[in-house]
Amino acid sequence: MSLSYDLSSEHEMLRKSIRDFAEKEIKPVRQKLDEKEEFSYDLAKKMSELGLFGITMSPEYGGQGLDTLSYIIAVEELARVDGCQAATVAAENGLGIGPIYNFGTEEQKRKYLPSLCTGEKLWGFGLTEPNAGSDAGNSETNASLKNGQWTINGSKIFITNAASKITGGVTVQCVTGNKGDSGKEISCIIVEAGTPGFTAKEMHHKMTWRSSNTAELYFDNVQVPEANLLGPRGNGYRQMLATLDGGRLAIAAMGLGGAQGAYEAALQYSHERKTFGQALNKHQVIAFKLADMAMEIDLARTYLYKACWLKDQGRPFKKKRRLRNSIALK
Repeated sequence: MSLSYDLSSEHEMLRKSIRDFAEKEIKPVRQKLDEKEEFSYDLAKKMSELGLFGITMSPEYGGQGLDTLSYIIAVEELARVDGCQAATVAAENGLGIGPIYNFGTEEQKRKYLPSLCTGEKLWGFGLTEPNAGSDAGNSETNASLKNGQWTINGSKIFITNAASKITGGVTVQCVTGNKGDSGKEISCIIVEAGTPGFTAKEMHHKMTWRSSNTAELYFDNVQVPEANLLGPRGNGYRQMLATLDGGRLAIAAMGLGGAQGAYEAALQYSHERKTFGQALNKHQVIAFKLADMAMEIDLARTYLYKACWLKDQGRPFKKKRRLRNSIALK
């Protein structure tokens, strides 16, 4: 299949419907929600009714079965108006649902995915710790297995969708052993909300995404069944990295949508504001700035959509790091 730069009619229809929703439902309340640092259950319900949760998942588990580009367009259009609602959707799809869908057993999928894909429940992705964010291999939260039970101790921070009234649980990256010279054995374990010893505390006073639900998680001798292990033991690090690879497409879509919204606001202001007897956009220096903004946004969109196309074709969609040695630098 060749790469086309024309969106399908379905993609265009999706963009219009999400844009209309964002303008009519989100825009009027976004500032108030931000000021109050309030997560909107009403908007979450409305977004679930639009099919924005489980958007790329199989209908067999309650998902919409759409392609990656559809998902990215939806996040982009939400972020154009409000990054907080885009974060809710992006985190639920990529970080909450994704690991269970991609690595879970059939029993785990059928138990958790239907309520997550309908938006009845949200799910967290327990990776970041005070001393281990992008450095996922430095996690200190640990889990030990004894008599068919995992016992988890530790904490996580800045976990999206993990402390709302409809959060069903979290997938937690834990150190489950030591592989000697190979380093820590890292695994992912499912922990349901309400499990004794598990506390999710909502965070406030953030600099951004103030109406997104963000949590600190604490595990004090939390015990869950051995069957709550996600995938093979010791595969947690790979699972997390694969999850983050897909998640970066949504983060890029949030940046793209935010840039589009800022550009449109700047463009409108340039028509309204007048100096020296004419609108700002009539001054060459401002016109050039606006043209550069539009060009850079189009470039970002083209690059991101290509990455989505590559992912949907089952092809590599990330750039590999190239390590340079001292000879290459001479």
